[in-house]
Amino acid sequence: MNSVPKGQKVVIGADFNGHVGEGNRGDEEVMGRYGVKERNEECQTIVDFAKRMDMAGVNMYFKKREEHRVTCKSGGRCTQVDYILCRKVDLKEIEDCKVVAGESVVKQHRMVVCRITLEVKKRKRVRAEQRIKWWKLKKEDCKVEFRVEVRQALGGSEELPYSWETTADVVRVTARSVLDVTSGKRKVEKETWWWNEEIQ
Repeated sequence: MNSVPKGQKVVIGADFNGHVGEGNRGDEEVMGRYGVKERNEECQTIVDFAKRMDMAGVNMYFKKREEHRVTCKSGGRCTQVDYILCRKVDLKEIEDCKVVAGESVVKQHRMVVCRITLEVKKRKRVRAEQRIKWWKLKKEDCKVEFRVEVRQALGGSEELPYSWETTADVVRVTARSVLDVTSGKRKVEKETWWWNEEIQ
């Protein structure tokens, strides 16, 4: 658990071999009140682990009939030793947790089912950058206008400034005003193979 990043969701389901028992006095931060019968010494290991890892025992937070809380039946004894743990911050996403009566995983143990609703965060739409329409320089009139504007911006000199950064900035600014820029909106890809002159 120490190797798992804090932000990641973790759910542990296991036979912890400890009886948490009913009630949660002193351990409210990691468990609810709805355990089964008496607590035993092994329970402390589960509680200590949950506290150290900021986790909580999901089973004990839901008020169910005993039949839906007992996870182990053996020799006439009914106990709760199988638990589901999750991070405390994720408890709000747990909708339900119960034992499925009649379903056995192995001879004595019964299936514990937990229903979790995971919130999927929507990705922010990335806005495409505005780009200079350099392809317009293929047109002769744009090419001439661009050349004239760049020379004017450089003070009418035939020689370029010593600093390449200054020159590059002048070229970019001039290009934006003469050639224009794209809208920055991402085009929606459509099937356009059928959109010919006849259809238009």
